[in-house]
Amino acid sequence: MKRFGPLTLFLLLVVGGGVAIGFLTAPGEWYAGLAKPPFNPPNWVFAPVWTVLYVLIAVAGWRTFERDRSSWPMKLWWAQLVLNFLWSPAFFAAHRIGLALLVILLLLAAILAFLVMSWRQSRVAAWLFAPYAAWVAFAAVLNGSIWLLN
Repeated sequence: MKRFGPLTLFLLLVVGGGVAIGFLTAPGEWYAGLAKPPFNPPNWVFAPVWTVLYVLIAVAGWRTFERDRSSWPMKLWWAQLVLNFLWSPAFFAAHRIGLALLVILLLLAAILAFLVMSWRQSRVAAWLFAPYAAWVAFAAVLNGSIWLLN
């Protein structure tokens, strides 16, 4: 049972932080007025997708932390979390689409680096990041398309 204390903290940090940032930087009139590509998903898709991804991110972080809290994969895990939490304020609050694109590209690089660096130590942690990598790659294309259209 003692082992699951850190898991609870990871879930609270990642899911709680993601939900809080989502509420604080919720898309408003500015976002509604932007030109978007035809493959832009409906707004209701984002919350459930990110909730699932945040759980996967938290579990991967916990597994990595339990294995070696000072490892390169753990450092990359923290870096991706910071970049993840920076994207919404850059895009939705600051209305800086180009800056948000830079942040999401750095985020994708950190996710992919985590996936590669984790593969030998914990394939489970690496696989937990696979859907996250796919979604962020899609989100980067979406962000780039919105930047080009506006």
